[in-house]
Amino acid sequence: MLRIAVPNKGTLAGAAAQMLREAGYRQRNDDRELICRDPDNDVEFFYLRPRDIATYVGSGDLPLGITGRDLLVDAGGPAVELLDLGFGAATFRFAARPETVSEIGQLSGRRIATAYPGVVGAHLAAHGIEAAVVRLDGAVENAVRLGVADVIADVVQTGATLRQAGLVPVGEPVLQSTAVLIGGPDRPADGALAQLQRRLQGVLVARQYVMVAYDVPADRLEAACSLTPGIESPTISPLHREGWVAVQAMVRRAEVHRIMDELYELGARAILVTDIHACRL
Repeated sequence: MLRIAVPNKGTLAGAAAQMLREAGYRQRNDDRELICRDPDNDVEFFYLRPRDIATYVGSGDLPLGITGRDLLVDAGGPAVELLDLGFGAATFRFAARPETVSEIGQLSGRRIATAYPGVVGAHLAAHGIEAAVVRLDGAVENAVRLGVADVIADVVQTGATLRQAGLVPVGEPVLQSTAVLIGGPDRPADGALAQLQRRLQGVLVARQYVMVAYDVPADRLEAACSLTPGIESPTISPLHREGWVAVQAMVRRAEVHRIMDELYELGARAILVTDIHACRL
C-alpha cells in the first residue's frame, strides 16, 4: 500500500484534499481523523502538521508527502521535490526599516528574526553572508520594533503587515513557495508513484485548460488552428455542410475569451467551451 503524508490543517490541507479528490482518491470526512485508507487505489493517507511532513518523508518513515516548498527547504533533510502542485503560492523575503537596511549586502552582521531558520540559513550561506539568525515561532513583524532583531524574514503577500510595522522588503525574494509533492530516500520505484504523479499532473492540466470546439470554413482552417494549436494538435472533422470543418482543441483557460473573439472575427461559428475534469497527456 502506498503511504502519503498530507497536511492536517490550514489552507494547504483544504487545497491538498481537494486536489486529491479531483485525482480520484478518497479523503477523510472528519478533520479529527489522522489516517484515511483508500482501498480502491491501495493508498493510505496520514494527516500531519505541514511543518513535520518533510521530516517524516526525509527519514524514510513515509515515502511521499505534500507540503510547502518553504517547509521542505526549512527542514534541510534528504526529501526532494517531485512535482509542483500549483497551489499555496507564497513569497518569502527579508524586510527591515528602510533607514537601516536597503540591500542584501547590508545583512552581514545583522540579527535576522524568522520562523524559517533553515530557509534563511541556506540563503545566507549561498550568498556568503554571515548573520545571526533568531528563531521565533509565528508572526515576526514586531521583532524589529521590540529590539529582538534588525531584520525579519517571512512570508510576504500584500505587504500590508510589513507597512504597519514600519518595514519594507529588502532585495529579491528569498524563495517562491508553492505546495509540492515530495519524496524520500525510500520512495517507491514501481508504478504506484508514477500513477500518482500522472493523476496529479492530469488535475493540474484540467485546471489550466478548457476544451474549445467550433465550426470554421475550410479555407480559414490554418488561421484558426494557429489560434488553437492544442496540446499536441487540434482534432479536425468534416461537416455535412460543404466547405466547413469542425475543430476541437485544448486552450488555456485564462486566454479562452480572447481566443473565442478572434475565432469569431475569423469566421468561426458555433464556438463552445467545456471544462476538463481529468486528463492524461
